[in-house]
Amino acid sequence: MHKNKTDLPQKSTQELSPELSPVLSPVLVKQANLFADLPEKLIEDFQQEFQLNEWHKGDYINCDILTKRFFVVIEGSLEIKQSNPDTGREATLDMLYAGDCFDLMVLLDDKPHKVIISPLTTVKLLSVKLSTMRHWLWTYPEFNQQFMPYIAKKMREKEQQASSLILHDVTTRLSRIILEHINKIKFYTGSKEEEHHHHLVNGLNDETLARMTGSVRQVINKQLQHWKKEDVIDKKRNQLIIKDLEALEKEAKYTQNLANAPFSNT
Repeated sequence: MHKNKTDLPQKSTQELSPELSPVLSPVLVKQANLFADLPEKLIEDFQQEFQLNEWHKGDYINCDILTKRFFVVIEGSLEIKQSNPDTGREATLDMLYAGDCFDLMVLLDDKPHKVIISPLTTVKLLSVKLSTMRHWLWTYPEFNQQFMPYIAKKMREKEQQASSLILHDVTTRLSRIILEHINKIKFYTGSKEEEHHHHLVNGLNDETLARMTGSVRQVINKQLQHWKKEDVIDKKRNQLIIKDLEALEKEAKYTQNLANAPFSNT
């Protein structure tokens, strides 16, 4: 790491260098869904080009790195934001979790992308030179076939996000965002028959949810407190426990199953 002065808002003035530990094992590469089903020989060839990066909550990552390297999240979560320098207002462009890649825009058009990269937890990533990633896409049909559905999935997410901002109120937008970011509780200790009723959303505080819904923190907090009173959720510091999934789905006003919904009743 080395010191880097910048005019961008930041919690730390450290710029993360991509020159970290090389990835030595194909097993680590296969942790990324994008590469998991590729032929072993191809993974072995690919893994020689990867490096392993680790970012921490509060680290400052200069977005210029996106014009040099392509990243795949293998552990943790991060938020991609933009801000208005005149008002200080921020908007969430994307939330990235294990299996997600970035930056797709730079990969496709080779132009800078001025965003704020904000790790929400300790994040482990695989990174590769952007030129190498493009070469793989144009050279290996089996990799291209894996990558194109992921791009289509992200495009659908952006379409849903844009239409939701225009067509739906804050309550509907918020309920959809929570449902789309739901993660099953790993350490559930209740009865087996009740297990499917309890789900966890980690790392999304009121401020983050406000950015994602295009609202303000006070409005989001009021809605969450209402749901808590109605026993739909249990709200802790940066944690939402979903206690009544059906009530939240009703608020979301789904007319059909969203292609990107992470949970569905079976």
